[in-house]
Amino acid sequence: MTTAALTGDYTLDIAHTRIGFVARHTIGPKVRGQFEEFEGGAHLDGDDPSKSNVTLTIQTGSIQTRNPQRDDMLRGRFLKLHDYPIITFVSTGARQVDETTFELTGDLTIRGVTNPVTVAFTRIGAEHDPQGDVRVHFRGSATINRKDWGVGWAGAAGLVGKEVALELDVAAIRRI
Repeated sequence: MTTAALTGDYTLDIAHTRIGFVARHTIGPKVRGQFEEFEGGAHLDGDDPSKSNVTLTIQTGSIQTRNPQRDDMLRGRFLKLHDYPIITFVSTGARQVDETTFELTGDLTIRGVTNPVTVAFTRIGAEHDPQGDVRVHFRGSATINRKDWGVGWAGAAGLVGKEVALELDVAAIRRI
C-alpha cells in the first residue's frame, strides 16, 4: 500500500501495540518493561507527511516489569504516580526519511516536565483487515535521559542507568 493511500485518521489498536522501555541496572541485567494502559491516535498525511500528527496518553500506574516490588517503586518513587497519573506525547513535527522510515518529533511529558523527543519509526506493514479497515504497523525507538524529566530517587543513585531506551511497536486502525 502506498504512503498516499494511508492518509486518514487512526486510533491505536491497543491489543496489538506495545509501549516499552529498557534501562540498565548496574548490578544485573537490563530491566525491560512496558505500559499496559494507554490510548492514542494519529492523522497520517501520505501526500505530505510533515502534516501528520500523533497523540499518546499513557496511564503511569500501568507500568509492568514482571517484578511487583520494582513496579511499586517505579510508580511511587520514580514516576510519582499520585501526583502525575499520566505520561503524554504530542507530536510537533514529522519527516519522511525514505519510503518506509519516518522521524516523529514531539513533546514528551513525564512527572509534569515536558521535553522534546524525536522517535525514528519504520513502517512495517499496511493492509486492509477482514472488515475492510486499514491497519498500519510501525516500529520505533528513541533513547532519553530519565533525569531530564526528573525521574529518579536518591536511594537508587548509581544503581539505575540514566539512559532509557523507548521501544514502540505500534498498530493503528483507520475505520472505513
